Amino acid sequence: MRKKLVSLVVVLFLCCFTAFATIMGQGYLRYKREVAALPIKQAVEAYTKDPDYVSFDKIDEDFVKAVVSVEDKRYFSRKGYDFIALFRALYHNLLAGDLIEGGSTITEQIAKNLYLDGYVTGLEEKSAEIYIFFALENNYSKEELFALYTNMNYYGDGYWGIRQASKGYYDREPDDLSLAQAAILAGIPNAPAIYQLSDGYEDAKGRQAWVLKTMYNNGYISQSQWNEAFEEDVRPINKSLNDQ
Repeated sequence: MRKKLVSLVVVLFLCCFTAFATIMGQGYLRYKREVAALPIKQAVEAYTKDPDYVSFDKIDEDFVKAVVSVEDKRYFSRKGYDFIALFRALYHNLLAGDLIEGGSTITEQIAKNLYLDGYVTGLEEKSAEIYIFFALENNYSKEELFALYTNMNYYGDGYWGIRQASKGYYDREPDDLSLAQAAILAGIPNAPAIYQLSDGYEDAKGRQAWVLKTMYNNGYISQSQWNEAFEEDVRPINKSLNDQ
């Protein structure tokens, strides 16, 4: 009985390993096709050469903390890929036979936006995303990638990137936001159609509350700062947006 159980475990392990190797192999081929058609440097420069592009040192510190808190709290401290999360996700996906769980780190979201049309719809694309992740982190610093992420995001109401959003909503540069403004802008890209400030202000305030809570839980702000920021009126200065 024990030998049969051991044999079954070995067979299951080999099946899982074979499936994993096949998926990763398919992903590697997809990755090579993607970067052959559009090299990493060119894909990134499509954003960095935009006149509205904002470098990391020109982004408000509160906004950085807000985005990291709500999107990827270990972003700056994590070294390399989160393999624990990867194998957990792959295990669940293999059991389901489909992509039911995926990564949501900042670098992975950049990979999706650059090469996978913003979506990962299958295991092959998920594994290709992993190779793109390593290519990005091997060629760019965490700060450069964070800036890229916030510059490629959509903030609703026609505003692409943090400069357009901060100027359009509040007539402020991205390094001159209040905590309340930083927290509300950090929450919009999660669902721009819902949280854009022209017609989704109340929903955006709810999202802002969650962002502020995560900032507090991560030790970035005090309870009083949280309360004060949430009480601040952060409706857009642009009157035409308020009238919609």
